[in-house]
Amino acid sequence: MNTSFNFKNSVGTALIAFFMMPSAHAQIWKKLQKSAERTVERKLESKTEKETGKMMDSILDPSQKTSPQKGPSNDPNTSPNNQSSTSDDGSNTSAATVKKNVSDNLEVYSKYDFVPGDKVLFYDDFSQDFIGDFPSKWNTNGSGEVVRINNSEGNWFGLKSGTSVFYIPDSKDLPEDYTIEFDLVTKGLSRGTTSGAALRIYLSDENNLRANSKHRVEVSIPLYQYNPFPIMARNYFNGKGAGIDSSVKIDIREALLNQPHIAIAVTKNRFRLWVNEVKCLDIPRMVTELNVLNYLKFNVVSLKDGEEHLFISNLRIADGGEDLRRKLLSEGKISTNGILFDSGSPNIKPQSLGIVLQISQVMLQDENIKLNIVGHTDADGNSDTNLTLSKQRAESVKNALINLYNIPAGRLQTDGKGSSVPVADNTTPDGKAQNRRVEFIKI
Repeated sequence: MNTSFNFKNSVGTALIAFFMMPSAHAQIWKKLQKSAERTVERKLESKTEKETGKMMDSILDPSQKTSPQKGPSNDPNTSPNNQSSTSDDGSNTSAATVKKNVSDNLEVYSKYDFVPGDKVLFYDDFSQDFIGDFPSKWNTNGSGEVVRINNSEGNWFGLKSGTSVFYIPDSKDLPEDYTIEFDLVTKGLSRGTTSGAALRIYLSDENNLRANSKHRVEVSIPLYQYNPFPIMARNYFNGKGAGIDSSVKIDIREALLNQPHIAIAVTKNRFRLWVNEVKCLDIPRMVTELNVLNYLKFNVVSLKDGEEHLFISNLRIADGGEDLRRKLLSEGKISTNGILFDSGSPNIKPQSLGIVLQISQVMLQDENIKLNIVGHTDADGNSDTNLTLSKQRAESVKNALINLYNIPAGRLQTDGKGSSVPVADNTTPDGKAQNRRVEFIKI
């Protein structure tokens, strides 16, 4: 609030000075005043959203303090899901506004319906790459490098802008049902960013470094800041347009400046895309030919070289073929690594609540079901610390079921196994991602 007070004093002084000047300056003053008011509004909004984020932490994890001054910060915009650090880790929605990854209303997150795939097919947080190198698990016909970014955990891959520059992660043979997730950091975007600036995502039948292919799906996420710009989606099968040429009006400008989380779900023909908690695309007949889109490609266009930058990390591709609700009912047990936590922390990431929502639906359907929630970590760090952390994470999932979905506490138990029961190799990012998991077991 001191910033706002000092700013208002400055504006008042400037106002007096301008009234003493000729009327020719009146229009200039109005423009300056409007610009100043927008600056104050952005500062106040940012402060409010950060405090709301802390409030969410205390609800998901009651062990956290509720006081904004005393409680630890868990703003997802400054702490990305770096999953391999030292401790562990059509119809469309239109006319919406995507804000930061901290919502003013927890109900938005509790109804977030993205459910990440359960079996990890590819994961890269660039933790095994040297700073300054091109990432070892990617290919390109251009250039790029792994970097560290102030106020953002872990390593990030800087993608260079260019109409014909493509980046392909070493993943292939995508199934019919799968999910794609990643985090973005942008630098230098402003009202001067060109309207053509975009991150383009391709699902393609060809493992080559170009856009055109016989079968493909294209999505263009705008990086433009001056005005809201639509998200574009197109599909091409058998060498020609297949009927989808979608332009969805949605405002993601603020989200782009605050480290958004991007999520994509492909379920046979259906294609959905979320920016943070908001579903931006939902096209039921986007993929008209099944089992042909085997590769993922990225392309960044129209950013100013040396001034505007885009970075990616925590890319996770996972098989999304199972309905966890049906499996839990039929088999009495499920294991998922789709529930993500802050690094070395029991705090659940908001984008993981889709799975918790599914668990709550099972328990609401059958009031006799009781569950034991068991947490697991990877092998990074001290084994005793990991054991404690795994128990705390199971407790956080329990608290989310109780506080967000009204599941009675008496129907839930928790336990943790630390890193003692691995299901994959703990020396690779892919293996660690599989070992960080939560089990739900019917009692």
